[in-house]
Amino acid sequence: MEQEKQPLKVYYSIGEVADMFGVNTSLIRFWEKEFDIIKPHKNKKGNRQFTRADIDNFHLIYHLVKEKGMTLKGAQMKLRENHEETQVNFEVVKRLKAIKEELIQIKEHLS
Repeated sequence: MEQEKQPLKVYYSIGEVADMFGVNTSLIRFWEKEFDIIKPHKNKKGNRQFTRADIDNFHLIYHLVKEKGMTLKGAQMKLRENHEETQVNFEVVKRLKAIKEELIQIKEHLS
């Protein structure tokens, strides 16, 4: 997933969001229907416009479903019951992964 390399914008199209997570746009639409924390704006043409907050929520859903292997129902319950705790835990995991990557790069540089 190349989310961190994306330019900062106010709104992102469904195609841009799908590319960030390496998934089809149909999965983005499906998750939008299944998770009430995703609330894209729609322009006059009816095109979805996702905010940074929507993308952060997609990242959390992606982590729960794709990386942790939770079912949709399980992820929905977790987000409904413990959204803040789940978000904090996810941020910790994300930071630890970044630290691990940095340590691997340092180790490779020293070798």
